[in-house]
Amino acid sequence: MKNENELEMARHSLAHVLAKALVSLYPSAKLTIGPAVDNGFYYDIDLDKNITPDDFSAIEKKMKEIINKGEDFKKVVVSREEALKLFKGNEYKTEIIKELPEGEEVSIYYTGDDFFDLCRGPHVDSCRRLQNYAYKIASINGAYWRGNEKNKMLQRVYVYAFPDKKQLNDYVVMMEEAKKRDHNKLGRELGYFTTVDYIGQGLPILLPKGARVIQLLQRFVEDEEQKRGWLLTKTPFMAKSDLYKISGHWDHYKDGMFVLGDENKDKEVYALRPMTCPFQYQAYLNKARSYRDLPLRYNETSTLFRNEASGEMHGLIRVRQFTISEGHLMCTPEQLEGEFKNCLDLAIFMLKTVGLYEDASYRFSQWDPKDRSKYIGTEEQWNEAQSAMEKILKDLNVPYVVGVGEAAFYGPKLDIQIKNVFGKEDTLITIQIDQMLAEKFGMEYTDKDGQKKNPYIIHRTSIGCYERTLAYLIEKYAGAMPLWLAPEQVRVLALTDRNVDYAYEVAKELKAAGLRVEVDDRNEKIGYKIREASNEKVPYMLILGDEETNNKLVSYRGRKNQNVTGVSLEEFKSKLLSEVESKYNGLSENA
Repeated sequence: MKNENELEMARHSLAHVLAKALVSLYPSAKLTIGPAVDNGFYYDIDLDKNITPDDFSAIEKKMKEIINKGEDFKKVVVSREEALKLFKGNEYKTEIIKELPEGEEVSIYYTGDDFFDLCRGPHVDSCRRLQNYAYKIASINGAYWRGNEKNKMLQRVYVYAFPDKKQLNDYVVMMEEAKKRDHNKLGRELGYFTTVDYIGQGLPILLPKGARVIQLLQRFVEDEEQKRGWLLTKTPFMAKSDLYKISGHWDHYKDGMFVLGDENKDKEVYALRPMTCPFQYQAYLNKARSYRDLPLRYNETSTLFRNEASGEMHGLIRVRQFTISEGHLMCTPEQLEGEFKNCLDLAIFMLKTVGLYEDASYRFSQWDPKDRSKYIGTEEQWNEAQSAMEKILKDLNVPYVVGVGEAAFYGPKLDIQIKNVFGKEDTLITIQIDQMLAEKFGMEYTDKDGQKKNPYIIHRTSIGCYERTLAYLIEKYAGAMPLWLAPEQVRVLALTDRNVDYAYEVAKELKAAGLRVEVDDRNEKIGYKIREASNEKVPYMLILGDEETNNKLVSYRGRKNQNVTGVSLEEFKSKLLSEVESKYNGLSENA
């Protein structure tokens, strides 16, 4: 079962064992779907009783009983009408069956003689093949039927499953460690962000620490982009539906937008922007352009709004309002490869600087020619754009996997993805090639031959969504940010009241040098102050007693318990400024 296909088949088979166990223990349970996933499987059920962790052992025991019986998995093919009769009373299975084409046969799998489930398979031949398998119920969560918040909330029984106990135990230990680094937990504990129910899902409040880190990242990104020839714009947060109708977002992305008004009632309907491209195009259209103006690069720190499904919300990684390092570049066909390379160079530079480069993977997201309704443009245009991107990626030796059907509606893209601590992958940075929207907006330039032509457009982010980046950084560093990004870089601790004035004198000089410093002058024991600063992941503590005060020196303690005594303030200050300037990510020190 070490083969990936066999592993998935075994997990899928175990999902049916779980389903049989649940129905046996809870006869009123209505089964829905139960797919295999990367670390096991889950099954969603509709049940009036709430399953709790206290029930896990009974469910696992029942699963073991079924497996030990060695029951066979048997496939039976029935007509669509027969399937509807078999699953009468289960509206979830019935809905799935009714979506099948008229006349199509339906496959059903039996587990033993007394349990069957709707499934296309495949499965192992017998439960005997699962007897050495190790599994453990991981959690019970809520999940909307088909991920739609308008549907009923179901209970998702999530199970880890591996070929043997060692692999399962290793994974459980890894997940326990992941929970300690989970930004959704750690970020709240350390005071980076919070959420409030009556504000809404996916609308986090950035607290001073989180706001400071994002401010530092934004300033760094904008300065670096300016060095590389990008021109800063500032565009509206909303626009009339007219703009989105030209771009195609109204037809292809409306469900993901927050619309203000009703087309059937209001003369003008507005929508909050889900992306900046149609706004930045207006800067290009502000005057006539020639080939001499190209490439033309516009960047913007953009706040965007996307109506994500509530079941998709997760901390800072998936939110409904977020800020992004967005940019759009207009160029000639001859400039396309060089400009794409420059965009990728910028993205890689950013990832290396913040310490996420080694965690990145690359996905070439292409269109699906079998689902033309999702896209604008002709097949020839798509083939041309995808061929251009494929050549660029091969020339640059970018290792990528292909994602068919994952392109934007107007063009293919390179998605740079990062996994969170639980292994779920999300896109952080995107670089897209687009030859469709310039024509839609009438964006032209006069070429050397005097002919009017549409430019190629590259849509890109340089560090992606700042909230998502912050989440990954919290998890990467377990909350112990590199010095240049740490919201508080130095905490000055006075040993006694006699040392307080000197503590403030030291803090004042460090602040004047641009460092972020706080003074702890509370009447508490020094051990308590040190533990608190350590728990809050402050990079450096200055501990000032009489010796330091009388001789105008400092003693400091860094993470990993580095202790240095009796150095000049100038030496300490130079050390920190050098570390900040180098953007040293400090993984060995902070991990």
